[in-house]
Amino acid sequence: MRTLARSCGHIGDNDAVTSATRQPETPASSQLSTSFEPGGTPGVPPRLIATDLDGTLLRDDKSVSPRTIAALAAAEEAGIEVFFVTGRPARWMDVVSDHVHGHGLAICGNGAAVVDLHGGPGTHRFVKVRELARENALDAVRLVREAAPGTMFAVEQTYGFHQEPAYPKLHMEVPDVLAPAEELLAPGGVGSEQPILKILAHHPTLAPDAFLAVARLAAGAHVSITRSSPSALLEISGPDVSKASTLALCCAERGISQEEVVAFGDMPNDVEMLTWAGRSYAMGNAHPAAIAAASGRTVANDEDGVAVVIERLLGERP
Repeated sequence: MRTLARSCGHIGDNDAVTSATRQPETPASSQLSTSFEPGGTPGVPPRLIATDLDGTLLRDDKSVSPRTIAALAAAEEAGIEVFFVTGRPARWMDVVSDHVHGHGLAICGNGAAVVDLHGGPGTHRFVKVRELARENALDAVRLVREAAPGTMFAVEQTYGFHQEPAYPKLHMEVPDVLAPAEELLAPGGVGSEQPILKILAHHPTLAPDAFLAVARLAAGAHVSITRSSPSALLEISGPDVSKASTLALCCAERGISQEEVVAFGDMPNDVEMLTWAGRSYAMGNAHPAAIAAASGRTVANDEDGVAVVIERLLGERP
């Protein structure tokens, strides 16, 4: 696995942004089990908890409940590291910056960056960057556009966000540059001194899972493609970059085995992480692909599903 690490300094904050994508509707509580289904290998004490944010740790109003805050703090106090693992860029991590403990690291951009959150909003430090090469990004734009005419693109970098003029206003922020994707991604072009973390592809009419399947078939040999939105919005990263592969690197650096990892998620961009972890839980509001990948299931994000499992895990400890 090829990993590119570099120091990227600080990144500006964007107070208006609360979520990278719109989230799926959470089913009514009456449709969900009130207790979670265990999974994985019991008897292996967890050393690291890896949790997605939107639709998982965060409630639908983007808050972290008091119960969840207490559970995260109890896990850290028990010596279990907590990693936030999200598709969000670093500048959108203000929702959890007040709740970091210990190492304070988060995996952002679906594995494209490891970020130190200790400085708080506006002072995040990039510890590791696994960039999307411009050559691969250009190949993906060409191939996805050929396979799904009408696709519009945006570019996410460590320090900036750029988009095509026709790309819809999905992210509650003003792009730094408006230009065709080929111009945004050209060598020596806009922001060429900065790593590209991922590109976003939106289609106005295709169904989300159909768009994902088409794009993977067309460009999957050049990039990693996933989604976390209920709309036809894809997230495209470098080859082999995922939440799971970057989490595995972070765990290897700490001498933590995958059997000692407990993971939580709700969308297709969590599938690799849920599959890799020794124990994993799909939320009650999860996409079918996440449910199929996880070894267990908990209740919905609005019912503090992550906290429910952490409390049970801590109760199992001697």
